[in-house]
Amino acid sequence: MAASVEHAGETPAGKAVSRWSGASREQAVQRMFTAIAGWYDLNNSLLSFGLHYRWKAMAVRHVPACARGRGLDVGAGTGDLALLLQRRMGEGGRTVAVDLNEAMLRVGAKKIARRGLAGRIACVRMNAECLVFPDAAFDAVTAGFCIRNVGDRPRAFREIHRVLNAGGCFVCLEFSQPVSAWLRRLYDWYSFRVLPAVGTWVAADHTDVYHYLPESIRTFPDQEHLAAMLRDAGFSRVAYHNVSGGIVAVHVAVK
Repeated sequence: MAASVEHAGETPAGKAVSRWSGASREQAVQRMFTAIAGWYDLNNSLLSFGLHYRWKAMAVRHVPACARGRGLDVGAGTGDLALLLQRRMGEGGRTVAVDLNEAMLRVGAKKIARRGLAGRIACVRMNAECLVFPDAAFDAVTAGFCIRNVGDRPRAFREIHRVLNAGGCFVCLEFSQPVSAWLRRLYDWYSFRVLPAVGTWVAADHTDVYHYLPESIRTFPDQEHLAAMLRDAGFSRVAYHNVSGGIVAVHVAVK
């Protein structure tokens, strides 16, 4: 039996990203992800040449191993990072996987159930800007390729800081800015030419999601600016690690 998707309080996002702007942005983005939920994992593997598995595994290694730990994966999508996080929570540990998109979360819940972990990983529909958990509820929080889609990032970071206990860590895996000029040019060509064509063809989707994704990457803060935002949210120790030449970066922030 598949794991269930619970629902919690939500608040609207409000920050524009590129031409997906205004009050309808969140609804438009959610419609796009709903349309591709069934193809999301396949497209991730094709478009990243399978590297997304390596990136996620590297990110989760920055989470200290716990005994009976409590973990939270924000923007969990189809559950890959939540599954990896649960391993770090130890025997008897528990993880909550939250996402605003119910279709994506249902795919993740089925994946979690197939691994026999429905009793340890709860899937809950929730907005990253309004986490319905008490203060200091978690030992670790992760977010993989999620923060770009959040309307009010400072508010989401403050919420993540709030629900972490003292000494807890937040690990954010996101697309970032390649460090070399030639790689930036190649990455732009791939992102704006190849990715939309392949993604749309595989998913047979015409909601513009594979045009939204590269534009959301281009408008996302670079490594230093994202680190500054985490410090502004109250994190005391913030560091980042470039992966694949800075195509992705892992930010690690400690409360």
